[in-house]
Amino acid sequence: MVLTFRKRKILFFTIMVITTKDQMERSIVLSSEIESMRLVEKEIDRISAEYGLGAEVYGNILIASLEAVNNAISHGNKLDPEKKVEVKFELSENQLTVTTSDEGKGFDYENVPDPTAPENIENINGRGIFLMKQLSDGLTFHEGGRISEMIFKI
Repeated sequence: MVLTFRKRKILFFTIMVITTKDQMERSIVLSSEIESMRLVEKEIDRISAEYGLGAEVYGNILIASLEAVNNAISHGNKLDPEKKVEVKFELSENQLTVTTSDEGKGFDYENVPDPTAPENIENINGRGIFLMKQLSDGLTFHEGGRISEMIFKI
C-alpha cells in the first residue's frame, strides 16, 4: 500500500507498508521540514499499538528516531524542503530496525564531540547522536553518515 498526501505547498509524505506473517516493513518519505517529524511520531505510535511495545521500548524508539530525523532534516538536508528524508521501519523476530537517510553530504560520525565532556556541557547542539547511541541497542552509520541505522530489541 502506498499513500501520498500533500499539505501546504511543500510538506508531503509517502507511506509504504509491507506486512507478512513474520515481518513488517514501513517506509516514509518526508520533505525536510521540522513539521514532518509529527508524521514519524504518528507512525511510531501505530507500530507500538499494533505490536504491543512496552512503554520503555516505545519511549526509546520515539526519542532516538525523532533525533535521527531531526538531524537528517536540519543538518543533512539543511532544512531544504525540496530534499527528502526517508525513514524505514523493519520489524522481524525480536527487533525493530529504524533506518533514516537524507540527501546531504554526510558527516564525520567517528569524531562527534562528547556532549557529556565538561567543555561541551553548555553547548546547545550535539546531543542527538549521543541519545541515539544510548537509547538504541545498536547504531551504525553508512554512506559517509547520510544513513543511520538503529536497532531496538523488542
